[in-house]
Amino acid sequence: MKYIFEVHIRDGYQAEDYADAWVRASELIQQAPGARGTELHRKIDDPNTLIAIAHWDSKASRDAMEAQPNQEIKEIIRSAAPCCEIRLIGEFEEPEWVVMPTGASPN
Repeated sequence: MKYIFEVHIRDGYQAEDYADAWVRASELIQQAPGARGTELHRKIDDPNTLIAIAHWDSKASRDAMEAQPNQEIKEIIRSAAPCCEIRLIGEFEEPEWVVMPTGASPN
C-alpha cells in the first residue's frame, strides 16, 4: 500500500529544511516490519510543494508501526512542524492494473 501526503513549505523556509527531517524520520521508520521505502517529490512549478509517498507491505503493517510510537520519530516530526503544513492525501492499495505501452517496463 502507499501512504501519500502533501507538504507545503511555509514562508521563510525551504524544502531542504523539511527534507532533512524527512530523511532522519524515514531512516527510522524504514526499520519497521513491512516498510518498503519512501519518496519525496518536489512539484515542478512550485518548489514549496512536496508530495511524500511511503510504501508498505500492507495497511496493517503501517498501522502496527503507528501503534508503537517511537519517541525519536515523534521528536523529529515535531521539530519539522514550524517549517511546513502537512495534509494527508490518503492510503492507497497497490494498483489493480498498470497500463504500460507495449515493450515498456515499470520502474
